[in-house]
Amino acid sequence: MSSLVSTLFISAFVSATLLPGSSEIVLVGVLSSNEVAVGLAVLVATIGNTLGSCVNWGIGRFFSHHRSHKWFPVPHEKYDRFTTWYQRWGIWSLLLSWLPVIGDPLTVIAGISRTPILVFTTFVFVAKAVRYLVVAGIFLTIW
Repeated sequence: MSSLVSTLFISAFVSATLLPGSSEIVLVGVLSSNEVAVGLAVLVATIGNTLGSCVNWGIGRFFSHHRSHKWFPVPHEKYDRFTTWYQRWGIWSLLLSWLPVIGDPLTVIAGISRTPILVFTTFVFVAKAVRYLVVAGIFLTIW
């Protein structure tokens, strides 16, 4: 059980960073093993994914002065678009942090915009939890 939980945590963490990953598939695999309670699996995935998003926030917060460099995770041409969008919708846009493609850059922009970490973590945790609950619910309905 502990190796499944660890694998799920690592997968969820990496999936939330700018690295590729698909923690939903790992969650379904863990749930199908029947070795980990659904609530625990959802909680572990949510915590791992939220912490991975905190890495993105930190990159935005502490490395934004490097945003013109090639290695910066939000390309220069998209930076203005994401920043304008984040300024328009504010912290409520973090409820979309679970979405592919836009979720990771949003979390970086939240750091650049100096969104307080407690506010950031709360909104992102809720968004990620809802996503994993939906995935688990669909799996349990089908399984």
